[in-house]
Amino acid sequence: MTLLPLAILLCVTFVCASQPSLNGTCVPSLDISDSPSRSDTRTLWDILWSCAATLFACAWTAIHPNIPGMKEGKLTITSRRLLIMVMALIAPELMITWAARQFFSARAAAKEFNDEFGSQHAQAHGDHGDIAESTATLLREISELDERSTPKAAVRNFREWTMAHGFFAWMGGFMLNVDDKPRATLDPDELLDFVRKGSMDMPIITEAEIEDRSKGDGLSKGIAILQLVWFVLQLIARYAQNLPITLLEIDTLAVSALTCITYCLWWKKPKNVGCPYTVHWKTTASPPSNLAYDESNITHALGCDCFPYFTYLTYPITSLMGFEVTISPRAARSHRVPSLGGYGGYHDVIILLIGCFCGIVFGGIHCLGWNFLFHRQTEQLLWRTASLMIICSPVPILLCSGFFMSGIDDSSSALIFIIKISLGIASVISALIYIAARVTIIVLMILSLQSLPSGIYDTVAWTNFFPHV
Repeated sequence: MTLLPLAILLCVTFVCASQPSLNGTCVPSLDISDSPSRSDTRTLWDILWSCAATLFACAWTAIHPNIPGMKEGKLTITSRRLLIMVMALIAPELMITWAARQFFSARAAAKEFNDEFGSQHAQAHGDHGDIAESTATLLREISELDERSTPKAAVRNFREWTMAHGFFAWMGGFMLNVDDKPRATLDPDELLDFVRKGSMDMPIITEAEIEDRSKGDGLSKGIAILQLVWFVLQLIARYAQNLPITLLEIDTLAVSALTCITYCLWWKKPKNVGCPYTVHWKTTASPPSNLAYDESNITHALGCDCFPYFTYLTYPITSLMGFEVTISPRAARSHRVPSLGGYGGYHDVIILLIGCFCGIVFGGIHCLGWNFLFHRQTEQLLWRTASLMIICSPVPILLCSGFFMSGIDDSSSALIFIIKISLGIASVISALIYIAARVTIIVLMILSLQSLPSGIYDTVAWTNFFPHV
């Protein structure tokens, strides 16, 4: 019975396209061939171009990929970014969970380094501030600290870490070289541990240097923001003047709204960094082992388990949601972090709440098409049902994850075991229903372009918003 809504959505969506119009449900509409060409109206291509430009500007600008691997070509890098952008357009709430995980991970990394070395650095300078003014002899003694004492050297060379440093570290910003050969990318925990033990020197890189490596510029950001603002103003103006809005514009508004949240979470993340910062392993220390992104330690990879094709299909979802980040052999050989990874396990409950809330908002925005003049009543019913299912689908997932994160672990209890199985099945079904509802929304958008309501091509009379004679 729980699979009934899923079957209804999939079957009726594709059947309704071939059904004739129901009696009494047709509305005055315009076909694509009836698209006007007067100067005071807009055409179908104007609508398509406006939505495509807004989606591309928001998604392309918001995506901040991790640092690519060594010797990877521009085609590979661009293709990977395009795939991430497509995922952002299809499932923007998953991109928000990824960005939120990186945000909290970057903040935690900056705090850990500042707590470890920042207070000692401030104390060292505070203890000797007066001596520097009174005697040059003691100043030289302070400046000539014992180089063999790595913790002291780390404290002396430390510069305060910011969010940019945290993002840079998690996205693969520090490459470990052993005997002048690249070994693996270090995550912040490994970097902190090696510096603390004196196996390497503290990397000295300022926030300005990190921003200099970033290729994000204010012009592209400004253009994207202006395009989005203009798109939203047009929708508000059309609503104020009782002009109809297409379903494509509603979906564009929903995707753009969630993409802006992703953009805010990644505001301090460097964009399109081409190469990492090299840190060198000291020859006096034994070579490291069991590195997170070391090729020799990759024992589980895509295509190496019993269900390779299933892993290929599910690893983007599991990685973005933080369940499990799969490190492929290709990523390990290229000395880079996974394309959809680059974060730690911080604030899982908060991130889950953020993702579910964004999914509810995404469905709520689609409810703006509740009274859209569909060509068939069946299509209107499907749109309303799909919008409500998108709103309700995150709830079972939230309950399931909350139960597993509550710390309840009583394998001997049959009731707890039944609850876990039931919640797990409910979460899988909810995910399938969400996917079906999202596909339904996309199909209905395409079908709606075949016959649009009258008035859809009328442009906004901007002069009505300003007093004039």
